[in-house]
Amino acid sequence: MDKVFGTAGEAVADIPSGSMVAVGGFGLAGIPWILIDALLEQGADRLTVVSNNCGVDGAGLGLLLEARRIDRVIASYVGENKEFARQYLAGELHVELTPQGTLAERLRAGGAGIGAFFTPTGVGTQVAEGGLPTRYHTDGSIAEASAPKEVRDLGGRPMVLEEAIVADIALVRAAVADRHGNVVFHAAARNFNPAAAMSGRLTIVEAEKVVEAGEIDPDAVHLPGVFVQRVVELSPEEAARKRIEKRTTRGAQPPADATSKEA
Repeated sequence: MDKVFGTAGEAVADIPSGSMVAVGGFGLAGIPWILIDALLEQGADRLTVVSNNCGVDGAGLGLLLEARRIDRVIASYVGENKEFARQYLAGELHVELTPQGTLAERLRAGGAGIGAFFTPTGVGTQVAEGGLPTRYHTDGSIAEASAPKEVRDLGGRPMVLEEAIVADIALVRAAVADRHGNVVFHAAARNFNPAAAMSGRLTIVEAEKVVEAGEIDPDAVHLPGVFVQRVVELSPEEAARKRIEKRTTRGAQPPADATSKEA
């Protein structure tokens, strides 16, 4: 039952090329920084990555993208990653854009053993009707486009059929995990991480802190250990490695009394 591995490198060592990898996080919040680095060093390529987006230039999944380890991306948006946009528009990358909530539910459904589900999201758009560019020619023309999906009237509303995602591997970041793989996420890191973890046939968690079994209150568990096969405990330096995509600050404001005097 002890699922703790010594290093991130050991935990990802047997991930084969051509795998579908679900990765938790939203932008750079809650992404598995150390596992991504370990996968980059390990060398697996021809990957299909399922994630809300593909990181940013020079960080997160952007590193795998720049190293040409990713062939296909299933994501909600291109985000701040210029290399992602360049590869997509140049015909170097196959991209399946999926509404954000739909993507989260496709991952969760995969983990719950649900093959597909109907949702009103995307009805009346190319999401349901087909025609979304999934790959371009080098001249900018569309090489491949999405196919139409089944739409059915349910409860008086048209709904589109979306298939679940079951990934070969899931990589996620947690605040706390025990040795049996029960996991607690912190704040915004509890975004795509639980759904991504559920979807993986082999789920690897990097945890900022690892505790003994029984130390996490059962009511505090966000992800049960049944969904987790491997746990990596981060060093304090690795646990502190966190970034945000953009830092926006507000200049010093004048005191309230000074404002009133000017008025």
